[in-house]
Amino acid sequence: MRRTTVPAAVLGLLLAGAGPAQAAPADGPVPPGPVALGNPEFTANVMAPLKVTDWADFEADLDAVAAYGVDAVSVDVWWGDVEGAADNQFDWTYYDRVFDVVTSKGLDLAPILSFHQCGGNVGDDYTSLLPEWLWQKYAGRSFQGVQLGEFGLQHRSEQGNHSRESVQGWADQVVMNEYRDFTRAFEDRYGERYAEDVVEINVSLGPSGELRYPSYNQHDTGTGYPTRGALQSYSPLAVRDFQKTTIQRYGSLEAVNAAWGTGYTAQDQITPPQDADAFFSSHAYLDTQYGRDFVDWYNGSLVDHGERVLRTVIRTLGDDFPQADIGYKVPGIHWSMTNPEHPRATEVTTGLIQTSVDVDSWATGHGYQRIVELANRFDGGPREVVVHFTALEMDDQDYAPQYSLAETLVHWFGDYAFRAGVAVKGENALAGGLYSDAGWDNIDEAFAGWGYLGLTVLRVGDVSEGVGARRYAQLIATYGPQR
Repeated sequence: MRRTTVPAAVLGLLLAGAGPAQAAPADGPVPPGPVALGNPEFTANVMAPLKVTDWADFEADLDAVAAYGVDAVSVDVWWGDVEGAADNQFDWTYYDRVFDVVTSKGLDLAPILSFHQCGGNVGDDYTSLLPEWLWQKYAGRSFQGVQLGEFGLQHRSEQGNHSRESVQGWADQVVMNEYRDFTRAFEDRYGERYAEDVVEINVSLGPSGELRYPSYNQHDTGTGYPTRGALQSYSPLAVRDFQKTTIQRYGSLEAVNAAWGTGYTAQDQITPPQDADAFFSSHAYLDTQYGRDFVDWYNGSLVDHGERVLRTVIRTLGDDFPQADIGYKVPGIHWSMTNPEHPRATEVTTGLIQTSVDVDSWATGHGYQRIVELANRFDGGPREVVVHFTALEMDDQDYAPQYSLAETLVHWFGDYAFRAGVAVKGENALAGGLYSDAGWDNIDEAFAGWGYLGLTVLRVGDVSEGVGARRYAQLIATYGPQR
């Protein structure tokens, strides 16, 4: 489906009567306003549990949300659960039941092709590891002149640790057939049965299903909230790609030396930051040509990974699930944004922003331009690609140690997506925000002023009663079609 915007005359009236959420920023354009109002592409979804264990409770929750107008249920389809036993042996038994229960309640499906590990992150109450055969299958292979070995598919951090939560993007061409096989098996199983019930297929592009690097995950120490995290570009494949990309950009090692003020005598001397702490504390990532080039490559590698996986899934699906858009998720990495020691550094280590552009400008999406405009790389294709952004319920906490601009970031992201012609939908980051009116007020603000077209709530049990049910029903009554 293609986005339908609110007519200009209507939008003008809405903005005229708007509250502070729609006040024009001093250094930017007039905010988009409530583009979901009267828009047929408004969607109100809920997430299923990571794994359903109490089926009676699940059905009761579905009945409750269906009654007040929720559209669809987002369901993680865990790679490790379905194909974990052996390569190309798929067990769909659990999903047969989940999908049947959801659709029996009159709700649509928004499955997530979950090519990432479940377990070890905030809110995880279930564990599903990536298939063990995956690491073994490719250990003896070589790619780009690199012998993969035991850790060849995994990210390696600045601390020298490896992550098994998702396959690194620099190994996409090695494992792309695995994503293709899984997508085809899903399509073969459900393409006819749920042809009209699947309204979106979300594609996991990294840890927690998000387009990011595992920069604050368990394999490293001292990198969690609210630190800067850790760079994840030290695997042999990543280093080789950085060297190759840099030489291609400048044309010769001599030109690299001229740009960076270095005296390299061999391409192998081009490396990611050898002292990552100094790279950030000195602001080299912002103020030096080497630093900006490195961050550009790091961010660009992530976006290119997203394109490769999304394009593979879209091609594999073909004409099946004709009503389904394709979605990808971008996390709201909102902490350490104004930390004077390393402003915006956590967004850098997660791979979300460039620093070669003005990160304070609305014109660049405050650095998010490439991440947002990934969706536009598929213009003219068979399906619309939409982006989901998290943290809609959060406040700014612009003080130590958080230095968080969560609410502001939601505004920046929605505004830029709207101006780039990208359909943007939102999620809450943590369930706790759904239990307070303050959290819902922030969600309402995102819809009233900043271009969000839909909401997926984490999770269904949190909006089946109480404050969550009351406020979600109100949001749907405001933006949804008359039912």
